[in-house]
Amino acid sequence: MSRRFVIEAVMLAIYGELTAPSAAVEYIVPYPTIMELYEFQSSPEPLMGDPSDDQYVKNKIAELTAYLEEPLNRKKLERALSIPWSKSPSVLLGPSVTLTIVHALDNEQYGEFLDPIETVIVLTAQREGIPVLTDQPEMISRIIEAEIPVQVYDIQDFHFALEEPVG
Repeated sequence: MSRRFVIEAVMLAIYGELTAPSAAVEYIVPYPTIMELYEFQSSPEPLMGDPSDDQYVKNKIAELTAYLEEPLNRKKLERALSIPWSKSPSVLLGPSVTLTIVHALDNEQYGEFLDPIETVIVLTAQREGIPVLTDQPEMISRIIEAEIPVQVYDIQDFHFALEEPVG
């Protein structure tokens, strides 16, 4: 049985270790975070402080978007976009990693605490009953402060999260 997490698409590009886990993992990715990849890719604003790191991450984003645009993967992704909250068939990212895209919608339920991307991440986690995996301590703090009923792991604790019992 694979461990499941809700995650932003950009995290898969930034953190290569997420695509080579020690156990089977399914990443549930809200579609708005896929669209964010294109914004990051074309933005003149750096994603990383170091220019070489920034170029590396932008190359990884380009690789991920190109992979998702391959005909079979694009077809899977488009199937999820027909109905709100529908899920794509799994896209294989590695021997033990699958990606499922969810056509998540921001209903502004947490608008005073979270931005629209964070809201779709939290709503997806709630709908799926699975934890969020993020590298944003501010988001983790806001989830805790707002008492949003969702489990959240920092990416630095990814290996620990894989060991946690599923349930």
